Amino acid sequence: MNNFFSKIKLHKDQNLPFVIYSKPNSKNLIGFLQRNDTLYKVSDYSEKGFVFASFDEKQLILIPENESEIIIADEEITTIEWGEIDDLNLNPEAKRQYEDLVAKGIEAIKNGEFKKVVLSRSEAVDLADFDFITTFQHLLQLYPTTFTYCFFHPKNGLWMGATPEQLLKANGNIFETTALAGTQKADLETEILWQQKEKDEQQYVTDFIVKRLREFAASVVISEPYSLKAGSIWHIKTDISGVLKDNSTLEEVIDTLHPTPAVCGLPKKKAKGFILENENYDRTFYTGFLGELNSSFLEGNASSDLFVNLRSMQIQNNKAILYMGCGITKESIPEKEWEESVNKSMTMKRVLRIENRK
Repeated sequence: MNNFFSKIKLHKDQNLPFVIYSKPNSKNLIGFLQRNDTLYKVSDYSEKGFVFASFDEKQLILIPENESEIIIADEEITTIEWGEIDDLNLNPEAKRQYEDLVAKGIEAIKNGEFKKVVLSRSEAVDLADFDFITTFQHLLQLYPTTFTYCFFHPKNGLWMGATPEQLLKANGNIFETTALAGTQKADLETEILWQQKEKDEQQYVTDFIVKRLREFAASVVISEPYSLKAGSIWHIKTDISGVLKDNSTLEEVIDTLHPTPAVCGLPKKKAKGFILENENYDRTFYTGFLGELNSSFLEGNASSDLFVNLRSMQIQNNKAILYMGCGITKESIPEKEWEESVNKSMTMKRVLRIENRK
């Protein structure tokens, strides 16, 4: 084990908060090692450090830059063998419950309550001989194009993930964000064909983000949609960038974007209300956001680099709690959405299967 991970393990053994992460397509590993076990929180987004926010934004945890040792290392290349896995342990009751939830969402859409809603579920997987450092290294290797992280606080537990979706990148008044929607399982085909349902879902997301950003931006630039592969999953992605107005604040932009239609729905308020009333579990930090907040340790000038907490899991008492969600529109088919959620669960199960084989 190299010096970077040795320090992380020692810090975890002392039950102190930390986060380790790697940005998409980066070979740098970054760690924030908080020197005490205080639960710091974000109040107005002027703070500096690493933020870990819940879906409902009631928990805005901060690992402050000035209360942490920041360590950086080059990623070591490790070789592991992995292949496609079939989930043979599907729970028929979980399938029925999720399909009923999706059917209820489709009915609400057809009744005109909202255009789209993102409905999720959780699933517990038993762990054997779990090691968070080894698992994090496997995440790095399997999903190099994602934001890969491991976050720990003694008051909130251990979370890990590999998310393909950026919420916001801001440096001064220059910003970048993305619209991400649509899901297909990757196969040997090199060309991905998207159905109208998936194209519509992507357009809803893009239109919402652009419309809301125009309230705070002096200019907005939108790319053409393109296909993005994240592990064994394909998505449709649109890049959005621009310049903020002089009087716009980071807090306003974050509140405008979060939760995005890719994790909540449209219109946002009505879709969120439906989620909180019908999902019957607490998402906590799943579909929240995380990343560098006004951080200046690398470039000197304060910049923020935030990601949506997708493809994530929480480690609790020898179990991994996995979280998966699907965008529901009026064309959705409950059984197909269940299958999509199973495909998404494989992102973390693939890592855990490797871990449990060792």
